[in-house]
Amino acid sequence: MEIQKQTIEEAAEVENTRQALLFTQAAINQRYVYRGLKRLFDIVASLAGLIILSPLFLVLAIWIKADDSKGGVFYSQTRLGRTQKTFKMYKFRSMCSDADEKLKTLLKYNEVEGAMFKMKEDPRITKVGKFIRKYSIDELPQLWNVLIGDMSLVGPRPPLEREIKEYTDYDWQRLMVKPGCTGLWQVSGRNSIGFHEMVELDLKYIRKSGFIYDFGIIFRTVKIMVMPNDAY
Repeated sequence: MEIQKQTIEEAAEVENTRQALLFTQAAINQRYVYRGLKRLFDIVASLAGLIILSPLFLVLAIWIKADDSKGGVFYSQTRLGRTQKTFKMYKFRSMCSDADEKLKTLLKYNEVEGAMFKMKEDPRITKVGKFIRKYSIDELPQLWNVLIGDMSLVGPRPPLEREIKEYTDYDWQRLMVKPGCTGLWQVSGRNSIGFHEMVELDLKYIRKSGFIYDFGIIFRTVKIMVMPNDAY
């Protein structure tokens, strides 16, 4: 009887969570003005950023190829965005050309709990990679993702397909909005924060998101790029 009672309670908790998700998603969808103006700002800011930073992109491309000529300048990964939509997310390549194949042997060294992989002394990272990761320069090509509408400047980080296999109904809530290049997680500790704490920060952002809140995160992101935190 005790087991049956526990099973009923767990089922009720899951159903309550799903109902909460539906309610929250409906509330998000009704924020037409905020979503429209945020998209307009994303287009203008990302286009301006790509134009202004194009000389830096050229220098980085030459540097990356000089450091490791085997791989390409850019690296793309399939990520999940809002409502589980898949897209290719772009970065400057900061790892060796066969990094994905080597990952399988490194998963046991994961230093972050939950559905993420982080390793401080990752042997796949190149010399150039260490520098551009420290200052988050490797993320700049995601301005293209913002311009074409896959991402926003501010929002939860988009997960990998392998990561979502471990998601609970509660974790799925972070995919109710468009993913971002930066977010509350990045400016609150980043790699020193575990997966569950990251989810809580993402949900906090979803609840509090607004123009002033977004601009505050962008300002803090620029500050961290100039004075890096524990990014690796």
